[in-house]
Amino acid sequence: MKSAKILILGGCLMAALVPRLSSAASSASIVSKDAFADGSYCHIKFPAIVERTLASAQPVLKDASEGDIIDFYGPCSHDPLGKDEVHEQLLHLQHRRARDYMN
Repeated sequence: MKSAKILILGGCLMAALVPRLSSAASSASIVSKDAFADGSYCHIKFPAIVERTLASAQPVLKDASEGDIIDFYGPCSHDPLGKDEVHEQLLHLQHRRARDYMN
């Protein structure tokens, strides 16, 4: 019984920490972020997501030194590892593969 409580507590702690760690990692790997006015849009540059992690629950950004940088203009709250960005990069990957396959 005691081990079950410890296991449940550990699971709850991990569930609470994982989103914080991923958002901290994504903000740490932003190359540049320029806010034009408070509450307006931002110009953000960040590395693309590693292709093999696009379909995973924990996508990972490439190293900025690889040069695959996303140039984003939009809300300052944009998450480089968020659902919208993952969807956009998956769509881009599908289009690129279809184009390469047709040639």
